[in-house]
Amino acid sequence: MARTSFNGPVASANGFISGHQVTSANAVNATGTATAAQVASGYITSTSALATTITLPTGTDLGAAIGAVQGTTLDLFIDNTGGANTVTIAVNTNAILSSAAVDTAGSFGDLTVASGATGLARYTIMFSSPTAYVFTRTA
Repeated sequence: MARTSFNGPVASANGFISGHQVTSANAVNATGTATAAQVASGYITSTSALATTITLPTGTDLGAAIGAVQGTTLDLFIDNTGGANTVTIAVNTNAILSSAAVDTAGSFGDLTVASGATGLARYTIMFSSPTAYVFTRTA
């Protein structure tokens, strides 16, 4: 029996990223665009004292980074427990906020992450094609 090991996300035949585990925290402490590699890791932290807006990478860039196909999903955790101000997530080209989402506090469209003890959020990214994804808050 052969043993195979992989480094990084692996796209399965049904489109889910198999065995995806966060390997490192990726700090984004100033307003700007997160790289595809940072988002593909699944875990972004912010410890900024200032309000910070993190823009997601384009669908093309993120899709290429993870080898996305239609139906590929990825969870993204934002950790602002060490921050002193709000983090806001912004979508980019070919990154669409879920049509079921409404951008209000506590909803699936909530794009803000409080600072401190409650400063955790989980988003699910689901690709509708290799270059476009829908973004939804799931926790």
